[in-house]
Amino acid sequence: MTQTLPIQKQKLITFDQFIEWYPENSTLRYELHNGVIVEMPSPTGDHEDVVGFLTQKIAAEFERQNLPYRIPKSALVRTSSAESAYISDVLLINRDNLKNEPLWKKQSTVIYPETVPLVVEVVSTNWRDDYHNKFGDYEEMGIPEYWIVDYAALGGRKFIGNPKQPTIFVCELVDGEYQMNPFRGADRIVSPTFPQLNLTAQQVFDSVM
Repeated sequence: MTQTLPIQKQKLITFDQFIEWYPENSTLRYELHNGVIVEMPSPTGDHEDVVGFLTQKIAAEFERQNLPYRIPKSALVRTSSAESAYISDVLLINRDNLKNEPLWKKQSTVIYPETVPLVVEVVSTNWRDDYHNKFGDYEEMGIPEYWIVDYAALGGRKFIGNPKQPTIFVCELVDGEYQMNPFRGADRIVSPTFPQLNLTAQQVFDSVM
């Protein structure tokens, strides 16, 4: 696949057009945001430290419980409207439901909330994507649990206080809406998906070298 149009000049496109356009073996990452292709900024080392630490802890927990879960490297989550598709920082996949996913085999894309018990976004400079766009889209999809990990306190003050404080939000889907539960410092993170998870917010923040 080759890039046929400069990203900044393109018209709104469909998910199928996005998949067709996506360059093979690209070193860059792209997402589809409301019909617009967005080049994702290269993650910082600190960001990757946090993602790697969370991946390790979550994987250890589902392996301990012998659950049929995996964390793929670059799979896409397509929204209910099919106008957006995201590469989540940590995407927990229930392999037992992959047989029901029509786009998984050829496009490594999931569309059903039954396939995604938990999704994690680690906040970077484009923090509004995590607090607004992805929050709303994951909620509409019905993904039962969504973490917003704001280790560098980059989000808006209405979310993380004034002065800003590093915060982890566990957003639990209740009656179709996310309830945001904040965790800071020595707070143990309470996860509906992994109620026995023994992890504090500070441990996550301290994973940055």
